[in-house]
Amino acid sequence: MSTVLTLGALAERLGAVLHGDPAIEITGVAGIEEASAGQVTFVANPRYAMLARTTNASAIIVDPEFPVVPTATLRLENPYLAFAQAIELFYTPPVYAPGVHATAIIHPTAKIGKDTHIGAYAVVSEDVVIGDHATLLPHTIMYPHARIGSHFFAHAHAVVREHCRIGDHVTLQNGVIVGADGFGFAKTKTGEWHKIVQSGTAALGDWVEIQANSCIDRASVGETRIGAGTKIDNFVTVGHGSTTGKNTLLCAQVGLAGSSHLGNNVILAGQVGIAGHCTLGDGVILTAQSGVSHDVPAGKVLSGSPAFDNRQWLRSVALFSRLPELLKSLRRDSK
Repeated sequence: MSTVLTLGALAERLGAVLHGDPAIEITGVAGIEEASAGQVTFVANPRYAMLARTTNASAIIVDPEFPVVPTATLRLENPYLAFAQAIELFYTPPVYAPGVHATAIIHPTAKIGKDTHIGAYAVVSEDVVIGDHATLLPHTIMYPHARIGSHFFAHAHAVVREHCRIGDHVTLQNGVIVGADGFGFAKTKTGEWHKIVQSGTAALGDWVEIQANSCIDRASVGETRIGAGTKIDNFVTVGHGSTTGKNTLLCAQVGLAGSSHLGNNVILAGQVGIAGHCTLGDGVILTAQSGVSHDVPAGKVLSGSPAFDNRQWLRSVALFSRLPELLKSLRRDSK
């Protein structure tokens, strides 16, 4: 059955100040351009502010200083977070009942916590330990000696390799591989590439989420470590022996070469590349498609490839289109 809340009740749940009729019924959430009567939407980006006057939504989540509009508003400091919380109120995710599917393969030495769901064709190997309230959907594979915490959620085709360690409340989306071999080869005298055994592990802290088809490589020695609260987008590669601090964000197609070290609260936008053995301090931000081959101090914002200060990069980009004109001017002045 779908959820229905009055606007007054929704404001109370979100901790928002309501400007409008508290009796309006809200049945769902939608984007500001698609929303219809009975739905709530939000404005967190100034580019969408004008749409607040034309939306068909019954209410809009906005910040306290947002201009008055005809539509009811829910006002609070973080509209984007509040919208995320509103989605949770109206969306009912699938429920996976505890139990083991008949086609799943569980090694007799594996230890499975209570209230765990293990789906069709899942494999839990020798000496694996899984905490309580875990969900392993079809075709997930837990290699031998993996250690996995409580409230683990592995979507179809996720893999945790041998000896890897997973904290509590970790989510692996479809196709994620934790602990695949790192890319390590040494060249012989005859020009052949000799594989370096990847004897280390990979470890994920609590509340980590890794999205579809991303890979966290195991270390050749030691461990690759993802800090608590870190979120990793689709198609990301974390090279062997790399580490991230807490609450770091790696967006789609980011690549960390081996032994990269990121601090806490680092943000790497889409397609950022980090060369091996580089260290990025706490709070560093690299904008999309930036490339870094050197250490970056805490708090810096860089852009470009090779990356340099974002403000200087913005000024440089503004000049790029004028280079032909400036060159002509220089040639005229030199005559």
